[in-house]
Amino acid sequence: MRKGVIMRAKLKFAIGILTLTTVIASCSSTKNLKEGESLYVKGNVIIDSDTISKENKEKLSTYLQSSLMPKPNKRLAGVPFKLYFNNMAGDSANKNMIKRFFKKIGEEPVLLSDVNREYNENLLRNRMENIGFFNAEVRSDTLVEEKKATINYTAKPNLIYRIQSVKFDIDSTSQLGRDILSSSDKSLLQIGKNYSLDIILNERDRIDNDLKNKGYYYFSPDYILVEVDSSHRNNRVDMYVTVKKETPAQAKIPSKINKIYIFPNYTETSSGYQRSTRNAELFDSSYYFIDRRRTFRKPVIANHIFFKPGDVYNRTAHNQTISHLVNLNSWKFVKNNFVDSKEVPNALDVYYYLTPLPKKSLRVELLGKMASVYNGTEVNVNWTLRNAFKGAEQLSFNVFGGYETQTGGNADLNSSYYRYGMEATVTFPRILSPFGRINPSRRFIPKTYVKGRYEFLNRRKAYTLNSIALDYGYIWQESEEKQHDLALLEITYVQPKGISENYQKQMDTIPALRHAIDPQFTIGPNYNFTFQNTMKQHLKNTFYFKGNLDLSGNILGLIKGADFNKGKTFKLFDAYFSQYIKISGDGRHYLKLSENSQLASRVSLGLSYSYGNSRSLPYLKQYYVGGPNSIRAFGARAIGPGTLAPEKLSNGLFYADQTGDIKLELNTEYRAKLAGFVHWAAFIDAGNVWLQREDVNKPGAKFSKNFLNELAVGGGAGLRFDFTFLIVRTDFSIPFRIPYLPKGERWVFKDIDFGSSKWRKDNLMFNLAIGYPF
Repeated sequence: MRKGVIMRAKLKFAIGILTLTTVIASCSSTKNLKEGESLYVKGNVIIDSDTISKENKEKLSTYLQSSLMPKPNKRLAGVPFKLYFNNMAGDSANKNMIKRFFKKIGEEPVLLSDVNREYNENLLRNRMENIGFFNAEVRSDTLVEEKKATINYTAKPNLIYRIQSVKFDIDSTSQLGRDILSSSDKSLLQIGKNYSLDIILNERDRIDNDLKNKGYYYFSPDYILVEVDSSHRNNRVDMYVTVKKETPAQAKIPSKINKIYIFPNYTETSSGYQRSTRNAELFDSSYYFIDRRRTFRKPVIANHIFFKPGDVYNRTAHNQTISHLVNLNSWKFVKNNFVDSKEVPNALDVYYYLTPLPKKSLRVELLGKMASVYNGTEVNVNWTLRNAFKGAEQLSFNVFGGYETQTGGNADLNSSYYRYGMEATVTFPRILSPFGRINPSRRFIPKTYVKGRYEFLNRRKAYTLNSIALDYGYIWQESEEKQHDLALLEITYVQPKGISENYQKQMDTIPALRHAIDPQFTIGPNYNFTFQNTMKQHLKNTFYFKGNLDLSGNILGLIKGADFNKGKTFKLFDAYFSQYIKISGDGRHYLKLSENSQLASRVSLGLSYSYGNSRSLPYLKQYYVGGPNSIRAFGARAIGPGTLAPEKLSNGLFYADQTGDIKLELNTEYRAKLAGFVHWAAFIDAGNVWLQREDVNKPGAKFSKNFLNELAVGGGAGLRFDFTFLIVRTDFSIPFRIPYLPKGERWVFKDIDFGSSKWRKDNLMFNLAIGYPF
């Protein structure tokens, strides 16, 4: 099937969806309403103030509007689709299976009579008082047109109240008072700031958290009282922070840890969690283990318990212990109890109940793959053995196989293919090192991994490849935002076999085809550093960065004295070992424009230097651009290197991937919500790859100072369907700048002609993908 046929089929599908949407939209949302009833369609909050900026008015309006009750019927692209389903079901839904289904997925109409305006007015006043507008006024009126009702609430905040003074009215002679006062300089209640109930609640939580880390296990935020005096006429408030008189005596005294009991192989009974310590074995003079079957080695678990007898209770140690035990991935449930000690006053006995996950598990995955050219399927069978060596290790075997066939394009993309193989991985929840115990961070669990992988690839009309990969390294987290992955040794070995006669003939004239099947052997360390704070959704600017340093054959090259310029190159296992230094960086910035829109940008840079035993990077390590997650107006691996034009191949000829030793890619995308789970985006992509050295077979491919004039540029727009657990993305894009055209003709805006079927076939690119491109 050719690309044009595929494109027409997808357009027909899109037209069909639009037609169905139009039919649904043509239904009347009010046709089933009784006489005198009106459909409640919207509640607006209008801010009446001369002192609040336009931007803050919008924020306040959005905040208040979210409080209104009830919510109107759910809409998608302005259409109350669930209400339409309910209307199609009618009143006789029980007599028809289809109508029963529509009734089930539908939604009853929200009527104007369901709205209590007085309740909402009081609710809005209360919300404004909570953020400092103590003298706020609210009025409302209703507008009804064609049985559709809108209620407009006009909120007049008046002047906001600010904090004039903060006093900690605490008994400084008691230990509790001294501990509270010691952190008063970190108070969230600050003079000059707006009054806010949320900040008061957060201040109580801050005090409680600080006390928890000083041993006050039984203290609670509810024992803190913040009194507010707003009697001033200058819109100011005085605040007094006190401890409630009814606070229990036990909550005013720090608690210590007495005995620690650990049940590593616990099974919950109908009577709840037991406290029987019969057959307990003392380890390291600190921990009592109840594990008759000895399912786990004691030192491994003890290393992740952050309490010892005699320690003052500490919430940070409490949470870190739970976090570590959960992240060992050996237990289905991790539960702990703190119980008053019967032996020592103001002390706690700690019980850890650990219910193991199944020792073995089997998971089967069947995947479907769809693209504009290739379609196929893949199956993965994964077997996992937990606690393999009684130290929370994990051993996994994965067997995989897949087949993809070419369904579009004018040339063979190295033909349809199938592949199969297996991967074995052992993960240890610690750093295994000959230099003793190394723990980069006590907050997070470091891991040592050993991986082995074999894959057989058969491109039926072209060649077969056998590849083996071995890895040994460490993964550790420095903080919530920073992660390190150091592969001390990474070995990749690839050998071609069964090269077809047709492919052999073509690669003699197209060297790039030969490069794709060169025997490859890389050996060396590989380091990745990742930083991201995108999980902090309250920030306006968030970032993601991943840097990579990849080395291969450097020590071997020095030992052998390799120098390709002098013809001194060497083989290992019948393959020339690669010698290079490769550095890559992928930086992303996300600018939050509003609650439902953002600007996402990416800069991806790749540099390499091949020397000694290699003229260029091996094929598997080279850079490429183009495709659904790169420059979307061009096919995958279809740009560059440099100004090199792609081969114009007809049916039956193989396609050579466009790869290089240097890469630059720039992307920016505006993302916004349309309605419900439907979002949209507009984007511009640019980039290219280049070679490190001149190649007589690839004129214009070498990196030069004119690299900016050799960038491919494209842009477009698309929809994103955000189902929370899955994001389906559709993008339509066209090229703006084509780097292999003659100078002065590379910008192609003048050639855009959506009315021409030939132009659309050659330039309009459709991508269907899962997830965001970056």
